[in-house]
Amino acid sequence: MLSGACVERGAEPLACAPAVFASALDAFEQAAVFCERWAASDRGELPDHEGEGLEEADFERIGFEPVMAWQALPQFEMACVAMLNSSQVRREVLGREGLAAAVARVAELSGEPFKCLAYALAVLDDEPLIVLDRATGAGFALRASGVGDNFQLHTLLADALIGRGLVAGQAPSADAVACCRDRAGMVPTTGSFNLVGADGEWIWNEGNPADIPVVDGVRLVVLDPPAYRRNWPAGRFFPGMTGEVVYDRALAPEESAALLAQVAKPIG
Repeated sequence: MLSGACVERGAEPLACAPAVFASALDAFEQAAVFCERWAASDRGELPDHEGEGLEEADFERIGFEPVMAWQALPQFEMACVAMLNSSQVRREVLGREGLAAAVARVAELSGEPFKCLAYALAVLDDEPLIVLDRATGAGFALRASGVGDNFQLHTLLADALIGRGLVAGQAPSADAVACCRDRAGMVPTTGSFNLVGADGEWIWNEGNPADIPVVDGVRLVVLDPPAYRRNWPAGRFFPGMTGEVVYDRALAPEESAALLAQVAKPIG
């Protein structure tokens, strides 16, 4: 927690992150042991992280380290997110995959998603993204970095494509775009289109870009007209993380057509 607070106040995240991630990995692995032993002891619902529901005997029955690890998880989540706000940490510090797997394991055992940390570990940088406009058949290559969820992605995509006049629709306001990039706060916005994956499934705004299906090694999004009017507060899922969607180029018509031929009809 102290390391995370120092980073938020200007300490070097690259120097702090490896030790924080290693400690967090150990904590989540020990917390998985806690969840398994708690279930084996038939103790019922898991205790909260403040200790309510724990008994002194649990330290003997389950083990001191697993109990303390379970209680410390919210602090580790906050500290890790503070590190992951740095694009340098996300690009250069190893070990995220192991930590992500450990977080997913505890989430499975406990039913607690640890959503902030799971989403932070899934953030992509310089990630190629192909977007196809089903109505016109046009395709575009972009790159996404630091985007925490698909609400944020939706707004930045709309700005990059509708804002350039490349795709028809309602562009988000400059304020909404700024809040999704690096401005503090949130402002109301309206959905510009419906995002669909190559498998025909809707790409829900509540998800994150790492969930988008891959086609030929690249994440692919199909734009359809909005199925209904959707409004939400535009902003960043991670207020300390800068988000970007950068337009690269238009695809050649034959390239777009070949990709569209691989796309399923939307489901639902």
